[in-house]
Amino acid sequence: MNIPSDAAARRAVPPVICYPVETLPRPDMALLDAARASLTKTGETLIPPRDARTFSVPAGHFFRINSVEGPQVGDLNLWNARDLTERFYSGKTRALHGTHITRGDRMWSSFPGMRPLATITHDSLAWYGIDGFGGSVHDVIGTRCDPYTHNLLAGGQYHHCCHSNLSRAMGDYLGVPPRDAESHVHDVLNVFMCTGFTRDTGEYFMKASPVRPGDMLEFFAEVDLLGALSACPGGDCSAEHSSDAAPCYPLLVETFAPAPGALGNWKPPQPSGYDRTHGR
Repeated sequence: MNIPSDAAARRAVPPVICYPVETLPRPDMALLDAARASLTKTGETLIPPRDARTFSVPAGHFFRINSVEGPQVGDLNLWNARDLTERFYSGKTRALHGTHITRGDRMWSSFPGMRPLATITHDSLAWYGIDGFGGSVHDVIGTRCDPYTHNLLAGGQYHHCCHSNLSRAMGDYLGVPPRDAESHVHDVLNVFMCTGFTRDTGEYFMKASPVRPGDMLEFFAEVDLLGALSACPGGDCSAEHSSDAAPCYPLLVETFAPAPGALGNWKPPQPSGYDRTHGR
């Protein structure tokens, strides 16, 4: 390996933030906090271990993902319920908010919508921060465990990874086989999962989630939402990513409505104002 004489100087160049967010539209957290005080529960969906279910949330309502029996992580997909082509864009969310998201951060939608689908309003694991390994919770860097990578690395036909779980759930929702619903499944928010990148090799790692029964992540629906949540076959992801051996537990999704008038003049965000001419 030929190391240039100015290698140290090149490495010492300071980083530049790709997307300065000073002008990024901010949620009115005071308004959302006030609305939270008036919530009435409207429904719930229990996600069985190693499986997935869909749920719906009207714009202006809230939903919570709860740990209920034991440490368990979940893979979350979100869509605009009125147009499934507008869905959660994990890469752009990561670019705007960082590798892990928490209270006050938003889940942004795919192009051409490019608007918030949901805003995180409460995170009982916000205390965790970033640990000594560089790990944190609720990441937007992992794609979801899937049968294709499993087949590539280990062979065989494993059907209860999160991609397949979400494909089955969407198939049930749409009334089609999982094969036909699979194209709707997209990169996820890894709820409760504790992850990061190794500092020596840059590899994506996971470690035992700090989640415990009673913990929850709460969201405000900025548009009418369809959600799908998989209770990952890795359990708390302390040992294996996809496994029939890892202890796994259900997750509970609850939906809530604020009191009439609690949101004042709030309105759902409009799609991006870009004219889509692309210079022509």
